[in-house]
Amino acid sequence: MTTNAQPRAQWLGRWGFVLAATGSAVGLGNIWKFPYITGEYGGGAFVLVYLACILAVGIPVMMTEIAFGRRGRGSPIDAVRRVVNESGRASAWSLLGWMAMLCGFMILSFYAVVAGWSFAYLWKMLTGVFAGAGADDMVGIFVANNENPLNLGFWSTLVVVATMLIVGKGVQAGIERSVSWMMPGMVVMLAILIGYGVFSGGFGEAWRFLFSFNAGSLSSEGMLAALGHAFFTLSLASGAILTYGSYLPARASIARTTLTVAAADTLVALMAGLAIFPIIFANGMSPAEGPGLIFMSLPLAFQAMPLGTLFGILFFVMLSMAALTSSISMVEATVSWLTDNKGISRRAAAWGTGIVLWVVSTLAMLSFNLGADWTLAGRNVFDWLDYLTARWMMPLGGLGLVLLAGFVLKSEILRDELGLSPRAHALWLFAVRYLAPLGILVIFADALGVARIEFGLHWPWLLATLVVITLIGELACPRLRRTLQG
Repeated sequence: MTTNAQPRAQWLGRWGFVLAATGSAVGLGNIWKFPYITGEYGGGAFVLVYLACILAVGIPVMMTEIAFGRRGRGSPIDAVRRVVNESGRASAWSLLGWMAMLCGFMILSFYAVVAGWSFAYLWKMLTGVFAGAGADDMVGIFVANNENPLNLGFWSTLVVVATMLIVGKGVQAGIERSVSWMMPGMVVMLAILIGYGVFSGGFGEAWRFLFSFNAGSLSSEGMLAALGHAFFTLSLASGAILTYGSYLPARASIARTTLTVAAADTLVALMAGLAIFPIIFANGMSPAEGPGLIFMSLPLAFQAMPLGTLFGILFFVMLSMAALTSSISMVEATVSWLTDNKGISRRAAAWGTGIVLWVVSTLAMLSFNLGADWTLAGRNVFDWLDYLTARWMMPLGGLGLVLLAGFVLKSEILRDELGLSPRAHALWLFAVRYLAPLGILVIFADALGVARIEFGLHWPWLLATLVVITLIGELACPRLRRTLQG
């Protein structure tokens, strides 16, 4: 039983949520960041640690967010407040909902600029800008793309407008309908690129790179990167999944749905690697090129391929769709709150949000050109938005939510909403109380430079440490629960 009436709209079915949530998770992080950080940190060993982190941290936190959303049936602010009130706990916990909604809005403010690169490069590929370009030319094209505020502003504005057009149409007619063709289309295009890669001459090397396990190639820095990416790739603590969860039908299994989304997200990330790395290896390039892998190395490689322009167009269409599906999810929390609390139509809420978003994203866009010198403490607007969200708001929001779920709420509330077997519920509770908070604290400490964590590869010591933390936590659990409950 939920704490509020059913929302005005729900997904038509479980697969509507799966496609929307997967679209939120499968953004530039999967197709852009995952391949290059895999390249930086040694391939298969990194992938294995990443998958372990998805299971230990990503899935339990995602289940928790969906449960909060469906139980509270509202925006992050309303959903958290209703669930907290149902437990009779301190209303201050509802600040987590405010943080999540604001976090999603701030992320989209600078993400729109990065997403604009995808659309700009699609246009460049369509118009033949890369024809005959060498390595130095690719660097020059990327720099010129960012230095021109009218050019960069046009593409980031296009992202904002397209996002608001879709969100303004509603949950079913806008979001669900758009992701129902964008997500399958993205997978089809990835499959086509993988098919080409099989015959490119670099597929075998790419396969070995992604799936050969070499423990010696994985550093402590790589393990932290895997943990951090596992948390951020699922769009956790940014209001997106919590809001999408509020539209999930009561009959849908949260556990099955979460596992499906996590599996789809991981599959697309691995498919992106199998699509990109064969092209890189076949052209004698390095897989550890960083962000330039997508916007400099790949366009150069496409020019050397038979039918390279066609495959380049397919790639940047796919990248643009991935960017758009994530943009939609990041703004939905704000639009949902406005429609629920301010008595305005969804269309008006979307365009009102879009105007404010455009102003902030324009300031972020100017950080690459006219406003590059507008700095505070050494950071420009773009850098501050990235720093505040990635290093503070998301880790703090995620940590607060799992502590709320694990120690503060009445145990029967989320047990009822999750509907797990006793053994499965105990496993989820263990992950939410210990694994997820520990993982998030490690991400938090490392991101802030508070401590450089050196894991090494001493797995027995890691397991022993976890056992000790669990025992101490269980002994202190009643006192901790009383403290958090206020």
